[in-house]
Amino acid sequence: MRDGLIQNLNEIFQAKARLGIMTVLTSMGDSDFLTIKKHLDLTDGNLSAHLRVLEEAGYIQIEKKFVKRKPKTTCRLTPEGREAFLHYLKQLERIIQLARKEEE
Repeated sequence: MRDGLIQNLNEIFQAKARLGIMTVLTSMGDSDFLTIKKHLDLTDGNLSAHLRVLEEAGYIQIEKKFVKRKPKTTCRLTPEGREAFLHYLKQLERIIQLARKEEE
């Protein structure tokens, strides 16, 4: 494919769960663990593992605190994470456009 679009896609966002997490945070803003879990239908362990990957990449920030003696984990995009994800979406749009042209 032209321009190496496929080869240059950010692999961190290729996992379905991480794509979902980034989509939730981009569309909803800051979100707590339970909200993300509910939207994506993931287990606690699976969601935690994917959040860790995104946090280690510097794409999200995780804040843990207690509210009324219950733990609450809040996730938010970092500016770098927002920029990287929007770039990824633009690359996907270009791939879709190329595929549609090839269908004609």
